[in-house]
Amino acid sequence: MMSKSNAVALPVIDFALLQGDEAERQQIHTQLSKAAREVGFFYLTNHGIDSQLLAVVQQVSRAFFALPQAEKLSVQMAQSPHFRGYNLEGSEITRSQPDYREQFDIGAERPALPLTAGTPAWARLQGPNQWPQALPELQQVLTEWQQAMTAMALELLRAFADALHLPHNAFDNLYGALPNEHVKLIRYPGRPDNGSRQGVGAHKDSGFLTFLLQDDQPGLQVEVAPDRWVDATPLPGAFVVNIGELLELATNGYLRATVHRVVSPPADRQRLSVAFFLGAELGAVVPVYQLPDSLARLAQGPASDPLNPLLRDVGWNYLKGRLRSHPDVAQRFYADYLRDTASV
Repeated sequence: MMSKSNAVALPVIDFALLQGDEAERQQIHTQLSKAAREVGFFYLTNHGIDSQLLAVVQQVSRAFFALPQAEKLSVQMAQSPHFRGYNLEGSEITRSQPDYREQFDIGAERPALPLTAGTPAWARLQGPNQWPQALPELQQVLTEWQQAMTAMALELLRAFADALHLPHNAFDNLYGALPNEHVKLIRYPGRPDNGSRQGVGAHKDSGFLTFLLQDDQPGLQVEVAPDRWVDATPLPGAFVVNIGELLELATNGYLRATVHRVVSPPADRQRLSVAFFLGAELGAVVPVYQLPDSLARLAQGPASDPLNPLLRDVGWNYLKGRLRSHPDVAQRFYADYLRDTASV
């Protein structure tokens, strides 16, 4: 059921209700609609992802970050035009400030697309991952987790379609045959009180849905109202789920992509999280779905940051964010595109 308590400030939704009777399915549809419209964040319990798999994902993530620095740098993102691989803390930029987290990014394992003079720059996003030779089990574990998460996430996405009184598979064309899925392992080192505490700066996510597996260290904060931040306190066994910009655009702002950030842990601690981003096909264009009048009148329009406007072209929107966040990759592999756009 959806609830609030002194322990958590966000709604809690029981995913098992989807497998219940008609009344229980209606209950979760109502809860999803309300949570995603009013907050844009919620906890998802009883999600069906095996707890042992989650433990192994966290274990192998810690093992990766414990590798010698030379091993991690052997798969540094700066080597990948597809924005895959490892980043040192301070390498990624959010709102013009460095994020103090080290991380490892993978996407769907696909060959790079052939490029011609007329190929859009976002096509360079597709390509192979980088995997550290010193930790061969990382690829196996993360691939298994990505597949399990995809199946569960698509079930939730279709539940959102039902909650909005759209056809059950309404979002499937956007998801497409080659979706831009994304997994990120993140370690936030402890930071002194007199230094920057920006684990990651305030931002929205760009895809359909984000699922975050947290350890027991707090730090994630959600802006539920202007300048009002609440803690997404770790809830054992649950994912923190949030709405991405695709769903905000597709529903004309009925569903809410909410700004969030991570505050670095104290100097004597660290924080581990693993994120799964359910994305859309890079070549898709986000339509505005026709909601029933009872819902459409509650839509507030997509809230776009003037410094980072939303684009309905999925590939361009995703590329824009990656170029801003990773200037080293941008300069190495996209200098021609940056030069051409600067001259327009």
